[in-house]
Amino acid sequence: MVADHVLSPAAVGASAPDSRLAENIMHFARTLRAAGLPVGPGKVLDAVRAIEAVGVRRRDDFYWALHAVFVNRRDQRELFDQAFHIFWRNPQVLERMRALLLPDVRPTPGTEGEAETEISRRLADALGLERSAADARNEREEERVEIDAVLTFSPREVLQTMDFESMSADEVARAKAAIAAMRLPIMAVPTRRFRRAHRGRRSDLRATMRAALRTGGDMIPLRWKARRRRHPPLVILCDISGSMSRYSRMLLHFMHAITNDRDRVHTFVFGTRLTNITRYLRHKDVDIALDKVADAVVDWAGGTRIGACLHDFNVHWSRRVLGQGAVVLFISDGLDRDNAEGLAAEIERLHKSCRWLIWLNPLLRYEGYQPKSLGAKAIMPHVDDFRTVHNLDSLAQLAAVLSRPATRRHEGVSEWLDATA
Repeated sequence: MVADHVLSPAAVGASAPDSRLAENIMHFARTLRAAGLPVGPGKVLDAVRAIEAVGVRRRDDFYWALHAVFVNRRDQRELFDQAFHIFWRNPQVLERMRALLLPDVRPTPGTEGEAETEISRRLADALGLERSAADARNEREEERVEIDAVLTFSPREVLQTMDFESMSADEVARAKAAIAAMRLPIMAVPTRRFRRAHRGRRSDLRATMRAALRTGGDMIPLRWKARRRRHPPLVILCDISGSMSRYSRMLLHFMHAITNDRDRVHTFVFGTRLTNITRYLRHKDVDIALDKVADAVVDWAGGTRIGACLHDFNVHWSRRVLGQGAVVLFISDGLDRDNAEGLAAEIERLHKSCRWLIWLNPLLRYEGYQPKSLGAKAIMPHVDDFRTVHNLDSLAQLAAVLSRPATRRHEGVSEWLDATA
């Protein structure tokens, strides 16, 4: 919440005739744009007009006027909130943060109602905190110049193991480029249809009789057939609730790359309701695709009703997309607002309707994680594999897993069930 009191003296002075309010709003807009928000010149002009209308005497009016102009989606609120409280507060706060080289916002002595929060690396990069930290380290190490090339790693190797949550804006851009180049192999499975074969274990009687008619019946050459093999459909169910928002943004790029790489990919996102975004992700341009997804999804970064959303999928979509032994990627942290009501029955039905159900949970990156929440306990007995999905390396491992033959229950899942029993 924004405290209902006046702004700092510097901000209040902006209403004077010789103030630089418009210039400060422009610099604030540049900070938001550098941090990843879609801010252009038109929004800067709209922000100036909004502040002229509401004034700068009340801090909450000033906050919500800028919020109404610069924030379009729910996932942008946290970044805007951090940027506002850093940029429009006493400048000594930012100077002290740069001096301490810490990624935390600590309130100035004597202020009330300001909680300590952690700054996003994208915002720190936009404000120049990352560069200031690097400059300070260079100054401290000027007197001692040593070169040690032992056990050094390239930026690409570091990026592979870096958590999506801790990436800066530049690292996020490089990660998106790496995801766009990914290819997801899926094993080919036999279908009920046949194709011609030079040899095999099953004779093609129809083709054999046609060949015999061509020779007048003097010779009957045997013809063979084999089962046609094709990769099964891939169905993705991705959680976009508030607890998953920092990962779902990156995973949308992964889903876009998969959808444009192969056929029969069906993508759904869910929070409090289920939304089919398959046709939007088929646009070749990832920016256009994600803009259409943002317009179509209304429950972004909200609550989670996993059981209700899975029920909607099982009733309205399962028969359409789960044919021919589909593989299902279920991406969620298992935290359910409805206390897992009906979740066990719905996830069991989903498991019985597909060839392979893989649960991707970013919380698995923590070494001491145990699926003890009600949602996780309901989901765990009905999945065939259980893996993390928090960085590029985990996505590469997923590609390796999907290239091998499907097993109905991976031994790792059995170990998790025994540990939590």
